Amino acid sequence: MTDASNTGPLKGIRVLDLSRILAGPTCTQLLGDLGAEVIKIENPKGGDDTRSWGPPFVTGADGAPTDRSSYFLCANRNKYSVAVDISTSEGQDTIRAIAAQSDIVIENFKPGGLQKYGLDAATLCAGDPALIYCSISGYGQTGPNAHKPGYDLMAQGYGGIMSLTGAADGEPMKVGVGIADVMCGMYASVGILAALRHRDQTGEGQHIDLSLVDSQVAWLINEGTGYLTTGERPIRRGNGHPNIAPYQVFATSDGHVIIAVGNDGQFGRFCGFLGLDDLPGDPRFVTNSARLNNRGALVAVLEPALAVRTTPDVIEGLEACGVPVGPVQTLDQVFASDQVAARDMAITMDCPDAATKDVRLIGNPLKFSATPVSYRKAPPKLGQDTADILQWLNSELER
Repeated sequence: MTDASNTGPLKGIRVLDLSRILAGPTCTQLLGDLGAEVIKIENPKGGDDTRSWGPPFVTGADGAPTDRSSYFLCANRNKYSVAVDISTSEGQDTIRAIAAQSDIVIENFKPGGLQKYGLDAATLCAGDPALIYCSISGYGQTGPNAHKPGYDLMAQGYGGIMSLTGAADGEPMKVGVGIADVMCGMYASVGILAALRHRDQTGEGQHIDLSLVDSQVAWLINEGTGYLTTGERPIRRGNGHPNIAPYQVFATSDGHVIIAVGNDGQFGRFCGFLGLDDLPGDPRFVTNSARLNNRGALVAVLEPALAVRTTPDVIEGLEACGVPVGPVQTLDQVFASDQVAARDMAITMDCPDAATKDVRLIGNPLKFSATPVSYRKAPPKLGQDTADILQWLNSELER
C-alpha cells in the first residue's frame, strides 16, 4: 500500500483505527496527514455514527445523498474504510490480524468494552509488546465515573468550560464546535507521538489512557489555575478577558470589532484614536489592574465612542497606530479571505463518486519545511477498501 505522494514524517507507520465520532478520528486524521497509513474499522451496518449526522451530505453522481455527511468529512480523510463486524469471531480475527501488522491501535469504546472481543489493550499488547494502544473514553479507564458514556457536550459541562462561556447574565454556553473532542484528539496525537519516540528508543510499546474530561480540565489554563490560586470561582464575562481590559468585542455602526489592548502604551494610543485623550490619565484606568477593577465604567465610555464608527474605520485606524484589532468574520468571509488561500487552509480532494467529482475540506495547519503533510485519500465510502485491505492482509499472513 505504498503511495508516492506520501511525503509525511510518519510514512511507514500503520494505525488501526477502532474509533468513531470526533475525538479519535481527529487524532487519526492528523496522523494520516502526517503520513501514517490509517485503517479505519467500521460497523457494516451504518459505519461511523457521523456518516448520518447531516444534512449536509456529499451529493452523489446520481443526485442522491451519499453516506458521507460534512461532519464525517471533517475528520476522515487519508483513511482506508474496512467494514468488519466486530461482534463475530471472524471479524475479531481480522482485527487482531490487522493489529499484528500495525504500530498503533486507537479506540474509543467504553472502558472494558473490547475485553469480551479479545481486542482490549491488555490482550493485544501482550501479543505485541511494541504495540502502542490508545484508549479514549469519556472519563478515563479509572475513577468513579469510568463507566459513564462521554460526549463532547457532557465533557464541556463536567469539565467547567461551559461555566465560563456565555454572557454574564445568560445561561452556561457550550463552544460552537466540539472543542472537547477536538482537543482530546490533539492530546491523543501528542501522546502517541511521544510513545512512538519511546518505542523507537526502547522497543517498548504502552497503553495510553485519555479521557474527554481530563483533557477538557487540562485546557482550562489560566482560568483553572486562577481558581486553584485564589479559591475564587470565576464568572462568565461574555467576550471579556479575565485578566486584561479592554480585551473584547465591541459593536460598531455596521458590525463588530475585536479590540485587544495588551499594555498601557497601547491603551494610550487606543484612546488617542477615539479622541478620549483624558482617559489614560484617569486613576481608574491608568494601569491594566486599575482598568480591570473598573471594567464596567471603562466599557461604558468606550462603547458609545466605537458605536459611531464603522468596522473598517476602526481596523484601519488602530492598525495604523499599533493597537491589536481584528474583525469578527463569518465563515463565508473566512474561506474567501486571501490569508486562508495563502495558507492552503481550504483544500479540494478528488472524489470520483461525488456529483462535483471532488470535495472541499479544511486544510492541515502544520507547515513543514522538509516533510510536508499530504492529502492522499478523500474521506471514503463505508467499506470502500475492505476487499483491498483483506487481500493485502492475506498476502502478509502467507509470508
